Amino acid sequence: MKKDIHPTGYRFVIFKDMSNGTSFLSRSSAPSRETTKWEDGKEYPLIKLEISNTSHPFFTGKNVLVDTAGRIDKFKKRYEKKTK
Repeated sequence: MKKDIHPTGYRFVIFKDMSNGTSFLSRSSAPSRETTKWEDGKEYPLIKLEISNTSHPFFTGKNVLVDTAGRIDKFKKRYEKKTK
């Protein structure tokens, strides 16, 4: 096994699902500029998720409409041909 290929800066981080507002505390080495308080009163870095296991149709068994219109508009705006 190769040495020194895994990240070492693991810390507790709050992950928040922005589609339904649920949050969970886990360990991660992902960088974050925002912080928020958790149920234990301590402040942790916050990582915002578009979708998680609490809102994904595969895990919930429901067909949930995600903001696809906004995504499509962003895609079209980003890749539209520039006309002069």
